[in-house]
Amino acid sequence: MAERMVGKPAPKFEMEAVLPNKEFGKVSLEENMKNGKWTVLFFYPMDFTFVCPTEIIALSDRYEEFSDLDTEVIGVSTDTIHTHLAWIKTDRKDNGLGDLNYPLAADTNHQIARDYGVLIEEEGIALRGLFIISPEGELMYQVVFDNNIGRDADETLRVLQALQTGGLCPMNWKPGQKTL
Repeated sequence: MAERMVGKPAPKFEMEAVLPNKEFGKVSLEENMKNGKWTVLFFYPMDFTFVCPTEIIALSDRYEEFSDLDTEVIGVSTDTIHTHLAWIKTDRKDNGLGDLNYPLAADTNHQIARDYGVLIEEEGIALRGLFIISPEGELMYQVVFDNNIGRDADETLRVLQALQTGGLCPMNWKPGQKTL
């Protein structure tokens, strides 16, 4: 049986990534924590696919809203940084990503996807997992989707804002509404 992760320390990570300026660098949970930032860590199956760019682009287009909430967004797949860069350099009209406002990280040894419980071992790819981690490193939210279903940027922002209230948020709570 799977072990509960929410409410526990998030698995630490440091990965190579393609940064928004298209240079290679590193991303880490500890760096985000040191800077007092929330982290939205999301896994997707593979570069150069069809559902993935819809999510990656939608989150990039909303990046300023995440930034305003003191949150860093990091996308992750098991592809290499070189494949990520090629996909970023591919025009959106050709199923590419174009410019992104957050890094795409490479989990080439599959350890981070395994640590977060989203690795499909026999295929060497990740499920669509999304994790929200507090600035203190606590895993506050996780959701895992079938790879045929895209996620919702509005819902990710809503959940992040709900977590940041520190209050009890009822069903269908929206930012600006009272907590319980």
